[in-house]
Amino acid sequence: MNEPVDLENSSITEPVLRLRTRHMPDTSGQANDDSDQSSEQGPLLVEPPLSSDQEKSSEDCNCDGEPAQEDEGFMGMSPLLQAHHAMERMEEFVCKVWEGRWRVIPHDVLPDWLKDNDYLLHGHRPPMPSFRACFKSIFRIHTETGNIWTHLLGCVFFLCLGIFYMFRPNMSFVAPLQEKVVVGMFFLGAILCLSFSWLFHTVYCHSEGVSRIFSKLDYSGIALLIMGSFVPWLYYSFYCNPQPCFIYLIVICVLGITAIIVSQWDMFATPQYRGVRAGVFLGLGLSGVIPTLHFVIAEGLLKAATMGQIGWLALMASLYITGAALYAARIPERFFPGKCDIWFHSHQLFHIFVVAGAFVHFHGVSNLQEFRFTVGGGCSEDEMQ
Repeated sequence: MNEPVDLENSSITEPVLRLRTRHMPDTSGQANDDSDQSSEQGPLLVEPPLSSDQEKSSEDCNCDGEPAQEDEGFMGMSPLLQAHHAMERMEEFVCKVWEGRWRVIPHDVLPDWLKDNDYLLHGHRPPMPSFRACFKSIFRIHTETGNIWTHLLGCVFFLCLGIFYMFRPNMSFVAPLQEKVVVGMFFLGAILCLSFSWLFHTVYCHSEGVSRIFSKLDYSGIALLIMGSFVPWLYYSFYCNPQPCFIYLIVICVLGITAIIVSQWDMFATPQYRGVRAGVFLGLGLSGVIPTLHFVIAEGLLKAATMGQIGWLALMASLYITGAALYAARIPERFFPGKCDIWFHSHQLFHIFVVAGAFVHFHGVSNLQEFRFTVGGGCSEDEMQ
């Protein structure tokens, strides 16, 4: 059966529906007119294509928005996810460094363990935890380029010079074995000093631990150079009087070992102890004033200047002292901040003076050896006293 129809309600509803229908706007015609109008104006409403500059700007906007979203997402992560994300970023940075894609950075953004000279404002290497990247940086331009190459080339020079000297014919020496061992101590000290130096300046940006280890080797090398420089000079100067020669050798070895022990202190390599470092090695080198005065008093000034090669010894000392003073005072970059970041800053000048001083010392020792060969191995009674 069909459901009963409520005629009362239907009779009331029908006029209402008719009224609403009568007052509703007829949009079908307007929609058709709009569609026809839009079709006619279609070519005018088409959005013109973006130019290349506009496309780049829109891409840049999109790219600028991505890091913000990424940072917001990073802050919203749990600590475990944050650590994982940080490790991924670190791996990406290491890969870039490994491939050599790094840029020099200013001094103020360096970590504390890489800050050494605040007058060098730009051109520093970033921390690079890769030995391969550190050694590849030798061929890049930065604040350490001059420091590396001055002592790298100096090391190669003294290595070749030492090999040539050691293979000289024995007839050129009075006591070939002794003299080669004695002069070889100087070459060993020079080569170790220069080797430790350029290696330190190459890898000290690797990490704080590596920097600390190689800085200690660097300072130990300076002490070894000073100790090795004393050996041939004392040997030839006191050739006929071995007792004071032996005493002075013991004293310089004790002082040199003490300097090496002091240089193993971690604070010794910090910037605030720059003056202390220069003072320790200057004091070690100036300890040679005592045997020099002994020799001058015993032999006389004229003989000391001719046979003893005091002039070359004084020139060597002045070169070492000048280099150490420039290093301690940080001259010239102190007076021209940011102007000597790459070339001719104090540490580079110090390296140059060290190489020059070592070569001057070798020249003086060679003259001593030639004089002893000319005079012969014999000693008079006056010389034995």
